[in-house]
Amino acid sequence: MLERLEWEVFLTLAEELHFGRTAERLHVTTGRVSQLLKKLEGRVGAPLFTRTSRTVELTEIGIQLHEDLHLAHEQVERGMARAVDAASGALNSLRVGYVGALAGQVMHGAARKCAEGGFGSPVRTEEVQVAESLASLREERVDLLAICLPLRAPDILVGPVLFAEPRMLAVSAGHRLAERTSVSMEDLAGLTLLRPAGAGQDEWLSDRAPRHTPAGAAVVGGPRVSTFQEALQQTGAGVGAVVVGAQVERFYSRPDVVYLPFRDAPPIEWAVAWLRTRDTPRKREFARIARDVGQRAVRG
Repeated sequence: MLERLEWEVFLTLAEELHFGRTAERLHVTTGRVSQLLKKLEGRVGAPLFTRTSRTVELTEIGIQLHEDLHLAHEQVERGMARAVDAASGALNSLRVGYVGALAGQVMHGAARKCAEGGFGSPVRTEEVQVAESLASLREERVDLLAICLPLRAPDILVGPVLFAEPRMLAVSAGHRLAERTSVSMEDLAGLTLLRPAGAGQDEWLSDRAPRHTPAGAAVVGGPRVSTFQEALQQTGAGVGAVVVGAQVERFYSRPDVVYLPFRDAPPIEWAVAWLRTRDTPRKREFARIARDVGQRAVRG
């Protein structure tokens, strides 16, 4: 019979392919990771990973075991989450965080829809600042988070797209591009783009502050900002530029900032996300309701 920590070590190492990151995620030492892996390999009777000084890779047997254990692990986690959800759903509110004005409008609308339709538990909405958004979800200060895509994080599930908006570039009113009617992704070459602080650039928002244009020209990384209002303040002061969604024209009009649409960039999509280990029917139902509200909000 496998111990829980044994299969958690195996599954996490299979994702990370790095002993140090695996130990950090599980809050154990690298020595403990190696010890548990050795014990598991002893149970199986064959190596599960090939290791060198530079790489860690699954063996064929390791790949097979990962496929089997991954499905079983997800079923166990979903079962526990459903049990917790069923026990507390009627009493505890669903905490929904959001980043940005339009996402907030959609989340408030979804909360009202839930209240009108007998959702089963109250929904509480709250704004989350950019710098702490993913942390607020992982630390379970919120149960769901309305956030822009793409988001690449194995521990987070992303629901259906709520809405999409054209991508724009915000520059100061005195910037050399401010007189344009539109911009290209190649216009980012040489620009100083403000970067979000504490947002997990490898997982999220990397498309808002690319290091290169599609043609390979360098884009300068500017100062880090913790809130969207700070980003607009720095933009208006000429410190840098920032890539934004078209909702800024409705909610964030400023005399010192000009918003220019991209003519060759994909739209920015928004969705509701939640922890994979806290996946429940109630969250999926809220995501469905929020999607309907979001699509109506954009059409309206």
